[in-house]
Amino acid sequence: MAQCVQSVQELIPDSFVPCVAALCSDEAERLTRLNHLSFAELLKPFSRLTSEVHMRDPNNQLHIIKNLKIAVSNIITQPPQPGAIRKLLNDVVSGSQPAEGLVANVITAGDYDLNISATTPWFESYRETFLQSMPASDHEFLNHYLACMLVASSSEAEPVEQFSKLSQEQHRIQHNSDYSYPKWFIPNTLKYYVLLHDVSAGDEQRAESIYEEMKQKYGTQGCYLLKINSRTSNRASDEQIPDPWSQYLQKNSIQNQESYEDGPCTITSNKNSDSNLLSLDGLDNEVKVDGLPNNFRAHPLQLDSSSDASNSIDGPDHVKSASSLHETKKANTGIIHGACLTLTDHDRIRQFIQEFTFRGLLPHIEKTIRQLNDQLISRKGLSRSLFSATKKWFSGSKVPEKSINELKNTSGLLYPPEAPELQIRKMADLCFLVQHYDLAYSCYHTAKKDFLNDQAMLYAAGALEMAAVSAFLQPGAPRPYPAHYMDTAIQTYRDICKNMVLAERCVLLSAEILKSQSKYSEAAALLIRLTSEQNTWKGMDSDLRSALLLEQAAHCFINMKSPMVRKYAFHMILAGHRFSKAGQKKHALRCYCQAMQVYKGKGWSLAEDHINFTIGRQSYTLRQLDNAVSAFRHILINESKQSAAQQGAFLREYLYVYKNVSQLSPDGPLPQLPLPYINSSATRVFFGHDRRPADGEKQAATHVSLDQEYDSESSQQWRELEEQVVAVVNRGVVPSNFYPTQYCLNSYSDNSRFPLAVVEEPITVEVAFRNPLKVPLLLTDLSLLWKFQPKDISGKDNEEVKELVTGEPKMIGTEHISEFLINSEESKVARLKLFPHHIGELHILGVVYNLGTIQGCMTVDGIGSLPGCHTGKHSLSMSVRGRQDLEIQGPRLNNTKEEKTSIKYGPDRRLDPIITEEMPLLEVFFIHFPTGLLCGEIRKAYVEFVNVSKSPLTGLKVVSKRPEFFTFGGNTAVLTPLSPSASENCSAYKTVATDSTAVCTALISSASSVDFGIGIGSQPEVIPVPLPDTVLLPGASVQLPMWLRGPDEEGVHEINFLFYYESVKKQPKIRHRILRHTAVICTSRSLNVRATVCRSNSLEDEEGRGGNMLVFVDVENTNTSEAGVKEFHIVQVSSSSKHWKFQKSVNLSENKDAKLASREKGKFCFKAIRCKEKEVATQSSEKYTFADIIFGNEQIISSASPCADFFYRSLSSELKKPQAQPSVHTEKQSLEDAVRLIQKCSEVDLNIVVLWKAYVVEDSKQLILEGQHHVILRTIGKEAFSCPQKQEPPEMELLKFFRPENTTVPLRPSVEQLSNLIKTSLHYPESFNHPFHQKSLCLVPVTLLLSNCSKADVDVIVDLRHKTTSPEALEIHGSFTWLGQTQYKLQLKSQEIHSLQLKACFVHTGVYNLGTPRVFAKLSDQVTVFETSQQNSMPALIIINNV
Repeated sequence: MAQCVQSVQELIPDSFVPCVAALCSDEAERLTRLNHLSFAELLKPFSRLTSEVHMRDPNNQLHIIKNLKIAVSNIITQPPQPGAIRKLLNDVVSGSQPAEGLVANVITAGDYDLNISATTPWFESYRETFLQSMPASDHEFLNHYLACMLVASSSEAEPVEQFSKLSQEQHRIQHNSDYSYPKWFIPNTLKYYVLLHDVSAGDEQRAESIYEEMKQKYGTQGCYLLKINSRTSNRASDEQIPDPWSQYLQKNSIQNQESYEDGPCTITSNKNSDSNLLSLDGLDNEVKVDGLPNNFRAHPLQLDSSSDASNSIDGPDHVKSASSLHETKKANTGIIHGACLTLTDHDRIRQFIQEFTFRGLLPHIEKTIRQLNDQLISRKGLSRSLFSATKKWFSGSKVPEKSINELKNTSGLLYPPEAPELQIRKMADLCFLVQHYDLAYSCYHTAKKDFLNDQAMLYAAGALEMAAVSAFLQPGAPRPYPAHYMDTAIQTYRDICKNMVLAERCVLLSAEILKSQSKYSEAAALLIRLTSEQNTWKGMDSDLRSALLLEQAAHCFINMKSPMVRKYAFHMILAGHRFSKAGQKKHALRCYCQAMQVYKGKGWSLAEDHINFTIGRQSYTLRQLDNAVSAFRHILINESKQSAAQQGAFLREYLYVYKNVSQLSPDGPLPQLPLPYINSSATRVFFGHDRRPADGEKQAATHVSLDQEYDSESSQQWRELEEQVVAVVNRGVVPSNFYPTQYCLNSYSDNSRFPLAVVEEPITVEVAFRNPLKVPLLLTDLSLLWKFQPKDISGKDNEEVKELVTGEPKMIGTEHISEFLINSEESKVARLKLFPHHIGELHILGVVYNLGTIQGCMTVDGIGSLPGCHTGKHSLSMSVRGRQDLEIQGPRLNNTKEEKTSIKYGPDRRLDPIITEEMPLLEVFFIHFPTGLLCGEIRKAYVEFVNVSKSPLTGLKVVSKRPEFFTFGGNTAVLTPLSPSASENCSAYKTVATDSTAVCTALISSASSVDFGIGIGSQPEVIPVPLPDTVLLPGASVQLPMWLRGPDEEGVHEINFLFYYESVKKQPKIRHRILRHTAVICTSRSLNVRATVCRSNSLEDEEGRGGNMLVFVDVENTNTSEAGVKEFHIVQVSSSSKHWKFQKSVNLSENKDAKLASREKGKFCFKAIRCKEKEVATQSSEKYTFADIIFGNEQIISSASPCADFFYRSLSSELKKPQAQPSVHTEKQSLEDAVRLIQKCSEVDLNIVVLWKAYVVEDSKQLILEGQHHVILRTIGKEAFSCPQKQEPPEMELLKFFRPENTTVPLRPSVEQLSNLIKTSLHYPESFNHPFHQKSLCLVPVTLLLSNCSKADVDVIVDLRHKTTSPEALEIHGSFTWLGQTQYKLQLKSQEIHSLQLKACFVHTGVYNLGTPRVFAKLSDQVTVFETSQQNSMPALIIINNV
């Protein structure tokens, strides 16, 4: 239990005190009324004796009584009604609330730190009032009147006669059978005569004389002269006199309703519960009071007869009872009590009580105890035992039938007043009242046995109860507290006697006793026993009692040695529930709030929801609207595990409360709403118009939209493309203040800078909502909340309009979404737009909307509209307007040491755009843009550029990582064909008809790569768009042709285009704008081209020049009838090179038409020769010679668009490769140079373009597709491919754990490179006839041609001697020998051809290999000699015949 102001040793004696009646004449009452007090109230503050009192017990032992208190009250002849007692208790509890600034105890128990009010003053007030308002009953005498004060005034005409009348009145009330109330202790009641004298107005001598007369008549012990009202009331303001009455009167203000007020309060009660449960004697309570003087009113706890029976106190609204108390308090606080009394008067009253107790009351009690004791002793003899024996004899231990007075009731026997058993009880009670607990205990114990023998259960329970209390209060504690006595008493009162009031008194006393012994567990169990809902007294008294007892039980649990926190919380919840039922809203709210400390944040979500819901309801009832909103908000924002119906109820309750709150301050700031959840970090901001959908053959550029998912890789690619084009525009350098354009800001983008938005272009904010509930939420009139600071054109702040919040559509237009439905547990995004019409700084603060739920349907699936949810407009049950702020936390900083060691976040400014001046806005449309191509296929499309803004744009460029995919044509109009209709089959190429009889020789043309935007220093990825006049005016549109070539690898290709453009009028903040487009092309297999080049064996051509080449081209149709391709026709093969050109086709078959069906291969052989000197360009020049060999009847001009464009674009990747830098080390320099020169001999820069047509059947129509493949030949003898070859993954090698020795391998050229340094060729007759019978030696002249393939002078040694003489070698070479000089040393100039005349000598016929000469070569300025092994590559066979 909670801590109490009084200890139990003080509480019990104060609860059971001698009762004294007061009977006043009208004049005496008038005197006390001058102080706004009745006579009984006047005495109340002084009713405790200030000194010890002595009396003698029956054994003549001195007994000391400490702190004795007496209770004086006016005689009231009607018992209190139960309903009124309930009303009083209810008001006492509701009037006692925790003090405002009360510091609560902090109890730490395990993980819990609880703020708990240590005291419960409302419980103490309840207990005190309950014990004081207990009606007198026949089975006990503790609150029966022992004495009666008869009070008359000295100002009366005949005071002594008045005393006689009062005495007769008292006698009539006590002994007349008409009056069953009040109860008197013994027939011979002490009468004490008090003469009141008004000092200020009365005649003191007269008063004294009357007092003397009284002493003569009643004795000095039986009367008293009390002088009061020493000062006149009009002097009240001069000095402050303490008011000791207020604390008593406020506490019991309803109990003490007196006639000086407007009459008793209106008390509402439920009549049904007002059965005569408290009239324990069973007699009728309706007593006529006509004969009483006017001061005999109804009991203060009498119900007002005019009260409305239907308005029950159990109803939901107890404002009436609470307000009545409040008014009474107000009335009392305005009145000064004791206004006519001085401090001397206070002392006189105190002295009067002392005298009355010492001389009147205590001697009377002492005498009565002696009398009772004597009676008991005399009865203990023969008569008592005879009585018991007779009883047993006749009844066989059964109780005999009593006389007519000994009525039976449910609790057993009812004794007549003079019954001897009751005399013992009387004596026990008297002893108890004067604190003689030893004697009291023994009497109670004796009485208990008698009562139990007689089966008088009510009397027995009373005796048990008081025996237990007496045992506890005995000085020196000779025996332990008999708790089982109390348990039996409680059980008897409750179950047999059905008297909950007495049971409750037992529980209150016993619990206090147990608490004082620290037996908290037993105390809690006792308190809880009486709190069952199935009590005899249903209704509010039961609820109030249960609530208070449960709360005390909860305090028991928390005060244990090891506090039971969860039990405390659980019982506080139960107490709160019962307080609520009893109409004690404030106490209910307090209990729930205290219990919430335990349940909060422990994962008991359903319990938490219940508590919050109740707190919300109670707070709302008490008009604590902010608390109510906060509690309901908690229910909604925690991840609720409630059912959909329950959540719907919570939401409706919340909306209802919120609506009431908002109505209190309609002009106040919009409240923050808890639902739906907003994932602020997922907020995306998009600057610009929505993308237009495709229109027929027109397809708009994809650009950026909110529908695209963020991809870090692609975002990095776009950034690189933009950097590339900006670098080109700024002469190769990216400016330091360059910042990539961001149209869509999200949690991945860099939001550290203020984003720039353009005036008149919409800003779309995507807000991510989530509905955590199982009921749908309907947001209506949803829009963005913003703040705008306009600037004038010069950029200064506009003085007149400094800040505009959510107003002024002239400045910023705001889009409203009329209805936005979020289904249960759904995440959904809303896109809200703003339209800036003025430059300045915009701050997007949050969203504003009406939150509501749908009437009549709990969930809305997309399947169909449910009844009551007609599509389009949902019927709102209730909605409240509010806002939610968008607060985005920036990225965590992690750069400096300080940032790494602390938690700091950078800014996120995506919601704070700066609105800048107008800029041009480009839209791009693609017309006839394909989605599928064959590898290498050429297709012509058109691009339309539209300027949709009010500003002209210029400097339009496009940049792509795949420049080989598209072209806009060459720089000159001559190179770009105007329209495709100029040739057969609508070819995309520029074609010229040729004579079908023409031989397979090459047609030569030339073009410079600079014409096609590709030079040594240029960026081939950045392509200027050839706009007419380079400017696109507002509203203008331009269509340009665009050729596309399918990428060489099959599959799906995403090709990114970035269009860059600028404003004609330079803007300080936005230098340029971009537009993105991603084209997705699916390519399927077409042809695979492989080519090799080798030197021709005939060192001289027809013109006698050396250096011919043979080019072998293999073409394979790899298409497996994909895309309906029937066959491919090779229509032309072209060469393109700075130094070489095709001369003719070495085609052995007569069939010119080169067709390849699926999986067929074809091989072509071409002869290539060096370009003539005038055709050969200088190294720095970019002029290429194109030679076309035609297989059809049209020449495709390969040096024009688009053939040359795509050729140069495929070549550009090679051109971009950095040139090898010369090494710094001089000792190795010469050797490396030599190797490089030798390597160059085997290099060739010959490029082949294979042009083809494919015949496709699609929808029973035949289409002709065309395309081209490129093969770049770099090295003689090495195969090159048109499409990149897949790399084989390298085999796994064993790891080596030792360091390899640092051996520098000398640079040596490879065998292939050496074989190309010097080209050798033997000229000889294929067969030679010789008459061996005439001449035994056959001499054959042989010419050895040596050709220097390098650009440097070469020293050559030719060695004719056979290397070996082994039989194997002879077999290979045959036995022949070279005659004449067998070793030559020559020097060949750059690319010189030298011939040596040799003679071979044969001795008999046969086939001989002449390829035996070994050629050694070294560069003239080098020391190292390399052997060339060319002669071994091909046998030079000669046949020697005998003639």
